[in-house]
Amino acid sequence: MIRYALRCERDHTFESWFQSSSAYDSQVKRKLVECPTCGSTKVEKAIMAPRIVSKKGREVAPVPAAPAPAPTPAQEVIPPGPTSLLMAQERELRAKLKELRDHIVKNADDVGERFPTEARKMHYGETEHRPIYGEASLDEARELIEEGIEVAPIPVLPDDRN
Repeated sequence: MIRYALRCERDHTFESWFQSSSAYDSQVKRKLVECPTCGSTKVEKAIMAPRIVSKKGREVAPVPAAPAPAPTPAQEVIPPGPTSLLMAQERELRAKLKELRDHIVKNADDVGERFPTEARKMHYGETEHRPIYGEASLDEARELIEEGIEVAPIPVLPDDRN
Protein backbone atom coordinates (compact mmCIF):
# COMPACT_ATOMS: atom_id res chain seq x y z
CA MET A 1 0.00 0.00 0.00
CA ILE A 2 1.13 3.52 -0.71
CA ARG A 3 -0.16 6.83 0.62
CA TYR A 4 -0.16 9.93 -1.56
CA ALA A 5 -0.71 13.55 -0.68
CA LEU A 6 -3.05 14.84 -3.38
CA ARG A 7 -4.23 18.24 -4.59
CA CYS A 8 -7.21 19.10 -6.79
CA GLU A 9 -7.50 21.83 -9.40
CA ARG A 10 -8.90 24.18 -6.73
CA ASP A 11 -5.81 23.56 -4.58
CA HIS A 12 -7.62 21.51 -1.91
CA THR A 13 -5.19 19.01 -0.37
CA PHE A 14 -6.03 15.56 0.96
CA GLU A 15 -4.45 12.12 1.32
CA SER A 16 -5.46 8.72 0.03
CA TRP A 17 -4.12 5.16 0.02
CA PHE A 18 -3.59 3.05 -3.11
CA GLN A 19 -2.56 -0.55 -3.76
CA SER A 20 0.39 0.67 -5.86
CA SER A 21 1.53 3.63 -7.92
CA SER A 22 0.06 2.00 -11.03
CA ALA A 23 -3.29 1.60 -9.20
CA TYR A 24 -3.20 5.35 -8.48
CA ASP A 25 -2.43 6.12 -12.15
CA SER A 26 -5.25 3.85 -13.32
CA GLN A 27 -7.82 5.32 -10.93
CA VAL A 28 -6.91 8.91 -11.79
CA LYS A 29 -7.11 8.11 -15.51
CA ARG A 30 -10.62 6.64 -15.01
CA LYS A 31 -11.60 9.69 -12.87
CA LEU A 32 -12.23 7.53 -9.79
CA VAL A 33 -10.19 9.77 -7.48
CA GLU A 34 -12.03 12.89 -6.44
CA CYS A 35 -11.49 15.75 -4.03
CA PRO A 36 -13.53 15.21 -0.86
CA THR A 37 -14.04 18.97 -0.50
CA CYS A 38 -15.27 20.00 -3.96
CA GLY A 39 -15.71 16.71 -5.84
CA SER A 40 -13.25 17.59 -8.61
CA THR A 41 -11.67 14.64 -10.42
CA LYS A 42 -8.78 16.75 -11.71
CA VAL A 43 -6.34 15.50 -9.08
CA GLU A 44 -2.56 15.32 -9.01
CA LYS A 45 0.09 14.24 -6.53
CA ALA A 46 1.24 16.97 -4.16
CA ILE A 47 4.71 17.32 -2.68
CA MET A 48 4.93 15.01 0.30
CA ALA A 49 7.52 14.94 3.07
CA PRO A 50 9.33 11.59 3.17
CA ARG A 51 9.11 9.36 6.22
CA ILE A 52 12.58 8.47 7.41
CA VAL A 53 13.14 5.57 9.80
CA SER A 54 16.15 5.63 12.15
CA LYS A 55 18.78 2.85 12.19
CA LYS A 56 17.03 1.14 15.08
CA GLY A 57 13.92 0.92 12.90
CA ARG A 58 11.70 1.86 15.80
CA GLU A 59 11.78 5.61 15.82
CA VAL A 60 10.65 7.83 13.00
CA ALA A 61 12.75 10.92 12.49
CA PRO A 62 10.41 13.86 11.88
CA VAL A 63 10.85 15.67 8.60
CA PRO A 64 9.44 19.17 8.33
CA ALA A 65 6.51 19.34 5.95
CA ALA A 66 6.70 21.54 2.90
CA PRO A 67 4.98 24.87 3.58
CA ALA A 68 1.60 25.27 1.97
CA PRO A 69 1.47 27.89 -0.76
CA ALA A 70 -0.11 31.14 0.32
CA PRO A 71 -3.54 31.63 -1.26
CA THR A 72 -3.79 34.33 -3.85
CA PRO A 73 -6.73 36.73 -3.63
CA ALA A 74 -8.48 34.94 -6.53
CA GLN A 75 -8.34 31.54 -4.80
CA GLU A 76 -11.23 30.27 -2.74
CA VAL A 77 -10.26 29.82 0.92
CA ILE A 78 -12.15 27.05 2.71
CA PRO A 79 -11.75 26.69 6.48
CA PRO A 80 -10.29 23.37 7.63
CA GLY A 81 -12.79 20.82 8.83
CA PRO A 82 -13.57 17.13 8.73
CA THR A 83 -13.53 15.79 5.23
CA SER A 84 -14.62 12.44 3.95
CA LEU A 85 -11.95 10.62 1.98
CA LEU A 86 -14.48 8.31 0.40
CA MET A 87 -14.51 8.18 -3.33
CA ALA A 88 -17.81 8.48 -5.19
CA GLN A 89 -18.09 4.72 -5.71
CA GLU A 90 -17.62 4.03 -2.00
CA ARG A 91 -20.32 6.55 -1.10
CA GLU A 92 -22.64 4.98 -3.67
CA LEU A 93 -21.95 1.47 -2.34
CA ARG A 94 -22.63 2.58 1.24
CA ALA A 95 -25.88 4.22 0.13
CA LYS A 96 -26.97 0.98 -1.59
CA LEU A 97 -26.05 -1.10 1.48
CA LYS A 98 -28.02 1.29 3.70
CA GLU A 99 -30.97 1.05 1.30
CA LEU A 100 -30.80 -2.76 1.44
CA ARG A 101 -30.65 -2.81 5.23
CA ASP A 102 -33.51 -0.30 5.53
CA HIS A 103 -35.63 -2.44 3.16
CA ILE A 104 -35.01 -5.55 5.28
CA VAL A 105 -35.81 -3.75 8.53
CA LYS A 106 -39.00 -2.28 7.03
CA ASN A 107 -40.30 -5.50 5.44
CA ALA A 108 -39.20 -8.25 7.85
CA ASP A 109 -39.92 -9.17 11.46
CA ASP A 110 -37.14 -8.61 14.00
CA VAL A 111 -36.97 -11.84 16.02
CA GLY A 112 -33.83 -10.80 17.90
CA GLU A 113 -31.90 -13.60 19.58
CA ARG A 114 -34.57 -16.12 18.55
CA PHE A 115 -33.37 -15.90 14.92
CA PRO A 116 -31.77 -19.40 14.74
CA THR A 117 -34.82 -21.02 16.33
CA GLU A 118 -37.32 -19.16 14.14
CA ALA A 119 -35.31 -19.87 10.98
CA ARG A 120 -35.27 -23.59 11.79
CA LYS A 121 -39.03 -23.64 12.50
CA MET A 122 -39.74 -22.11 9.10
CA HIS A 123 -37.23 -24.36 7.32
CA TYR A 124 -38.75 -27.52 8.79
CA GLY A 125 -42.35 -26.38 8.20
CA GLU A 126 -43.27 -25.84 11.85
CA THR A 127 -44.30 -22.23 11.19
CA GLU A 128 -45.33 -20.22 8.15
CA HIS A 129 -42.54 -18.76 6.02
CA ARG A 130 -42.07 -15.01 6.43
CA PRO A 131 -39.16 -12.60 6.15
CA ILE A 132 -37.27 -12.34 9.44
CA TYR A 133 -34.04 -10.90 10.73
CA GLY A 134 -32.30 -11.02 14.06
CA GLU A 135 -29.13 -12.02 15.82
CA ALA A 136 -27.04 -15.17 15.54
CA SER A 137 -23.51 -15.98 16.57
CA LEU A 138 -21.01 -17.07 13.95
CA ASP A 139 -21.34 -20.68 15.13
CA GLU A 140 -25.15 -20.52 14.99
CA ALA A 141 -25.00 -19.10 11.46
CA ARG A 142 -22.63 -21.89 10.37
CA GLU A 143 -24.96 -24.52 11.82
CA LEU A 144 -27.94 -23.02 9.98
CA ILE A 145 -26.01 -23.05 6.69
CA GLU A 146 -24.90 -26.67 7.28
CA GLU A 147 -28.58 -27.58 7.73
CA GLY A 148 -29.37 -26.00 4.35
CA ILE A 149 -31.02 -22.90 5.80
CA GLU A 150 -30.20 -19.79 3.80
CA VAL A 151 -28.96 -16.92 5.95
CA ALA A 152 -27.05 -13.74 5.19
CA PRO A 153 -25.73 -10.92 7.37
CA ILE A 154 -27.38 -7.52 7.25
CA PRO A 155 -24.73 -4.91 6.36
CA VAL A 156 -23.59 -2.73 9.24
CA LEU A 157 -22.01 0.55 8.22
CA PRO A 158 -19.46 2.57 10.21
CA ASP A 159 -22.02 5.38 10.65
CA ASP A 160 -24.30 2.92 12.48
CA ARG A 161 -21.74 2.46 15.23
CA ASN A 162 -21.34 6.16 16.01
